[in-house]
Amino acid sequence: MRAVVQRVKEARVVVEGQPVGQIGQGLLVLLGVGRGDSQEDAAYLARKIAGLRVFPDLEGKMNRALLEVGGEVLVVSQFTLYGDTRRGNRPSFTQAASPEEGRRLYERFCDLLAAQGLHVETGVFQAHMEVHLVNNGPVTLILDSSERHSPRRQHD
Repeated sequence: MRAVVQRVKEARVVVEGQPVGQIGQGLLVLLGVGRGDSQEDAAYLARKIAGLRVFPDLEGKMNRALLEVGGEVLVVSQFTLYGDTRRGNRPSFTQAASPEEGRRLYERFCDLLAAQGLHVETGVFQAHMEVHLVNNGPVTLILDSSERHSPRRQHD
């Protein structure tokens, strides 16, 4: 699974002119599910995102997580995170999960975030969505569940 995570002051998703999900301070998560992803991938990313210390402490250092600041999460499905543009100019999405599997793991991911005590809002799976946000920082991170199998690199 892949996630683009943005720290936001506010964010909302609109479908057909109607707001369907909205948060104040928190994280906007654009979530892509790949072929072969599992519930373990969803659990890893949910734990990682819930624990991200990207909110400022009293000294202004990024040292606080969502629950510590009363933050919320808006999760938007984004199969295009698996777009492959290595050949030609039109992306190939063959590495994205099927819609059925993508929906199952997207919903599982959202449930796992909520189980950690977070307020979770969502977009509409497979809908054309407008995503509005005020990025705070800006702070934007890219996470990939396949990295949980990689050895940790040492600092130089």
